[in-house]
Amino acid sequence: MSNLHSEWLYPAIALLCAIVGSVFDVRSRRIPNFITLPGILLGLFLHFAFGGWKQLGLAALAGLICGVLFLIFWLAGGMGAGDVKLMTAVATIAGMPLVPFLLILTALSGGVMALGLALWRGKLKDTIRNVGALALHHRIEGLAPHPQLNLANARTLRLPYALAVAAGTATTLFLTAFQR
Repeated sequence: MSNLHSEWLYPAIALLCAIVGSVFDVRSRRIPNFITLPGILLGLFLHFAFGGWKQLGLAALAGLICGVLFLIFWLAGGMGAGDVKLMTAVATIAGMPLVPFLLILTALSGGVMALGLALWRGKLKDTIRNVGALALHHRIEGLAPHPQLNLANARTLRLPYALAVAAGTATTLFLTAFQR
């Protein structure tokens, strides 16, 4: 596969996966396995088909790195398992060279979206206070979910994080493929 294609094709397919996941996340607050598992397999297949065993291994490593980092947030009660699997699929498709971009730009997108949601709902002060409470809780308790500030509490603000994954992936596509 030519370099030009690898610069935009992998992140474009990853973005498509993230957008489909976002539609489901916004509509049902779930990201089904029939999106994430085929996404992971597609990423592995594409990298093997166009780059051989080495690229397959790097794609698997990309998915593993992003999946494990997002798994930490799931263990702490701060995100759903579908978000973890979606980020794993997106990273596997995008490939190892884009992992730093995906992680940083998705985190920034999620932070901006969370602040916007808190402002929109008039809960910015409470949100900032809760971030401090979460930081203190996790400093003392490790990864154990906070008793009140977790996804099981329906009263907490919730952001369909697949939107942040899609925004981070779109920004990655733009910055890495179309800026050269």
